[in-house]
Amino acid sequence: MRLWPPAGRRFCAAATVLAGAVLGGAILAGLTAVATPASADDRHAGYYYPDPTSRETYTARSFTLPETSRKSRIAFVTGITSEQNKAPYPPTAAIFAKGSEAEKLIIVALDEGRIDTVYRARAIFAQMTAVARLLPVFSELGVEDYFTFFDLAKMLGFEQITISNGRDFAHQVLIQ
Repeated sequence: MRLWPPAGRRFCAAATVLAGAVLGGAILAGLTAVATPASADDRHAGYYYPDPTSRETYTARSFTLPETSRKSRIAFVTGITSEQNKAPYPPTAAIFAKGSEAEKLIIVALDEGRIDTVYRARAIFAQMTAVARLLPVFSELGVEDYFTFFDLAKMLGFEQITISNGRDFAHQVLIQ
């Protein structure tokens, strides 16, 4: 395995662009299953998604890249959205970043019957891990069989991921 974390603004920019483009077609394994009540200070609950019904914590194996910023997280989300909009069918989920530093990644289903259980949410995260592991960034670091989508999110500076059906189910993953 190569030394981690890599240095350089070029790496951060490449990771952001490549991750957004590759993950656009997919909607994670390694969760530390600790269900806890929803946080009272979640100002996005009730607006973008219902109050979370469960929460888990993932202790990342990666580090946040020093060059990451609000701008790079927004570029990541924009890349995913752009790729979704290129598909010959409408997107099945909206993906966006919120928070003063765009540190909260939110995924909301756009169709009934999707992402309505914690198991379906985890399946989507597992699928996103499989796609993230195809990123050249992971192979360059020698971590393609080790890091997950949550590790990629940590690299980009995301602190929380909320996934919801947009009606009555929401699950949060806190990234440490």
